[in-house]
Amino acid sequence: MAKITFIDKDGVSRTVDAEDGSTVMETALRNDVPGIEAECGGACACATCHVYVEEGWFAKLGKPEQMEEDMLDFAHDVRPTSRLSCQIRVSKDIDGLVVTTPDQQG
Repeated sequence: MAKITFIDKDGVSRTVDAEDGSTVMETALRNDVPGIEAECGGACACATCHVYVEEGWFAKLGKPEQMEEDMLDFAHDVRPTSRLSCQIRVSKDIDGLVVTTPDQQG
C-alpha cells in the first residue's frame, strides 16, 4: 500500500493510504480529499480531477498520454507538472507521491 500526500489550495496537507491498482483520483474520493470533483468518474472525459504533481515525481510518473493531454486543455491553470489524477495508477513505486490540487477545477 502506498501513501499519497494531497496538498490543497490553502496548503493543508493530508497523507492517506492508497490501494495498489486503484488511481490517485479514487484514493482522493475514498478519503474525502477536497478539490477533486471527478465528475466523469475516472473515464478521462473531463478535467475535474486535475492535480499538480510535485516536480521530483513528475518524471517518475511519465508524461500524460495523448487522451489525457487533450483533457488537460479543459483544466484550469494548467502547469508543466499537471496530470489528471484518474490516470495515475497506484503502485508501490509511487509510495510517497505528493500532489497539489488547483484552486478550482475545470
